[in-house]
Amino acid sequence: MTTRHDVADPELAGSGSERIDWAARAMPVLAQVGERFAATRPLAGLAVAACMHVTAETANLVRVLCAGGASVSLAASNPLSTQDDTAAALVAEGVAVFARRGVDRDGYYAHIAAALDAGSAAGGPHLVLDDGCDLVTTLHTARTDLIPAVRGGTEGTTTGVIRLRQMARDNRLRVPMVAVNDTGTRRMFDNRYGTGQSTLDAIMRVTNLLLAGRTLVVAGFGPCGQGVAERARGMGAHVLVTEIDANAALQATMEGFTVVPMAEAAARGDVFVTATGNRDVLRAEHFAVMRDGVVLANAGHFDVEIDVRALAAGATARRSVREQVEEFTQPDGRRLLLLASGRVVNLAAAEGHPAAVMDMSFAGQALTLAWLADGAGLEPGVHVVPADIDSEVAALKLASLGVRLDEPSPEQVAYRSSWEQGS
Repeated sequence: MTTRHDVADPELAGSGSERIDWAARAMPVLAQVGERFAATRPLAGLAVAACMHVTAETANLVRVLCAGGASVSLAASNPLSTQDDTAAALVAEGVAVFARRGVDRDGYYAHIAAALDAGSAAGGPHLVLDDGCDLVTTLHTARTDLIPAVRGGTEGTTTGVIRLRQMARDNRLRVPMVAVNDTGTRRMFDNRYGTGQSTLDAIMRVTNLLLAGRTLVVAGFGPCGQGVAERARGMGAHVLVTEIDANAALQATMEGFTVVPMAEAAARGDVFVTATGNRDVLRAEHFAVMRDGVVLANAGHFDVEIDVRALAAGATARRSVREQVEEFTQPDGRRLLLLASGRVVNLAAAEGHPAAVMDMSFAGQALTLAWLADGAGLEPGVHVVPADIDSEVAALKLASLGVRLDEPSPEQVAYRSSWEQGS
């Protein structure tokens, strides 16, 4: 099957299919959803436009959506996260994919526009999936003509949900968007366990650094930062946390981490990981006091958390020393090492979250799209995933792991539903 596309090399489809099939082995929950979708076809006749990381795990989600009857167009949500062989494999399966690893900014937005155009050719897009809100903002700025056809969509990142809430606050959001990132299963599995493991994997993969005995600074103690801090401590690192939120800082303190301002941490750290969803977390005054050889990595969605322009402006020399590692020599001879150009390191310098993590996230996303397609009747704005969908995903995951739960007795059910019984 042929389709409009823009990928690096269609001849990579064979290796891409093998990569997708390998990831599928660790995605039993999504596979169960796929079987249900193939039987019920909840997305029949609908066009889905997606802006997501083009990885093997995402490809398995796309396969499920297609099994459910959707026509899918896909653009990358990060220029360095695209797996070119995965993109080629999806094209061979009839998906309109617009993604090349390393594409520049203009190409990135051209791909988003192309994914929207592919959806419009099918009378839509009727549903949208976004990671970071770039597709939705494009829809609300350059492609407002497509909005009437959109029934709703999902957003899968913390950064994207923040942007959506800002759009809603400014009365600019004209379609219902569901914050799948905010579900309990997503925050626990995707953000905490997924980001924690995959971020450290990326750092060690490109630097071959021993973390034991090093001081690792985590900026931001949300679910992603928590995962990084926990895994780093488990590998023997001394972990410092920086925060601007009192509750998060208190949680970090009570979990045994040392919380300090970044002005202090900058002079003490060996490895820095930003996970805040905000910009300029590491900037010129911090670079000025850092030790020779420090490693700078970003685990946030966009490449704004580390002020790369200031880093480059203050350097006397800049060179690549390893794949995905750039060295910035300071006037006094200190060398600061930036990973993956400041982009989200676990995807740009490694393979992202393990497939077992994305299994739950994408199962919930697929079920939420089916709910939207069935006529959820939502008003424009940011909405939560129905609790029964999140619970179903958790139950399916436990079943796949062979975990069984207790069942409450009739007396316990009655007790929980009554206010009359006390001590």
